[in-house]
Amino acid sequence: MYASQRAGLASLVFVEAKGSGIDEGALNAITAARKLSGPVTAVVAGSTADAAAKAVGKIEGVDKVIVAKDAPESTATLLQAIQKQESSTHVFAAHTAAGKSIMPRLAALLDTQQISDITAVESEDTFVRPVDAVKVITVRTTAFPAAAAAESAAAEEAAPQVDAKPLTQWVREDVVKSDRPDLASAKRVVAGGRAVKSAEGFQLGAAVGASRAAVDAGYCDNSLQVGQTGRIVAPELYIAIGISGAIQHLAGMKDSKTIVAINKDADAPIFQIADYGLVGDLFTIVPELMEKIEAK
Repeated sequence: MYASQRAGLASLVFVEAKGSGIDEGALNAITAARKLSGPVTAVVAGSTADAAAKAVGKIEGVDKVIVAKDAPESTATLLQAIQKQESSTHVFAAHTAAGKSIMPRLAALLDTQQISDITAVESEDTFVRPVDAVKVITVRTTAFPAAAAAESAAAEEAAPQVDAKPLTQWVREDVVKSDRPDLASAKRVVAGGRAVKSAEGFQLGAAVGASRAAVDAGYCDNSLQVGQTGRIVAPELYIAIGISGAIQHLAGMKDSKTIVAINKDADAPIFQIADYGLVGDLFTIVPELMEKIEAK
């Protein structure tokens, strides 16, 4: 039994063509994709993709087949374009040599993390995968309280000698000094998107954050980027100005205690997680908001 369709979800499955057939691992990847709701689009790639596509189109659960004869080295870029065209929320591939080569590249192009070698699909954002004996872990700092100082000190010992030849050389550390509060620890964050339109719009006295689009546009330094590939923040108050709410940005601020969103697009994804939303031109709303705050 497979999940009923839910609006907004759509899956791509990379299918490697082999002769007039396909790599059979793609059949298992299609089954995994069908565990989610939404349509399933198969992307058949390889020099014999035309012939293989006929067979793929007859596989149960495949709603559409996209045929690509591109060379393997360009497949990740091709999948990126198809993901954008189809508005796909999930991209699947078999954990084969081809899948392990292409999918990390695609994840990098999409600015997201890869989930490798899954064994079960629990929901649209929960998957089961094997875990190695030694776990190497990074911690989302906003999900855990800071450790408190202890009354007594822990024991110290010297690190073991390591026979390693460094491939890099320490040159210097350039620290950006700012009068603003630190973004990661600030209790209040005001973040701007590309709609702010200029670097001057980010000259605020509070802790300032930004979307990747604003950083890419050169409006502010990339140290201010909030998101999956930027800073993860969870302040008491997060004001998102002119930020549509791409999933990568939401991953970096969704745990904020109170979220205020200002955007001219009433259907912007940011409003789905906002506690308070103001729809309109930010260049009109923000000055009015500042006047009312100062009046208080």
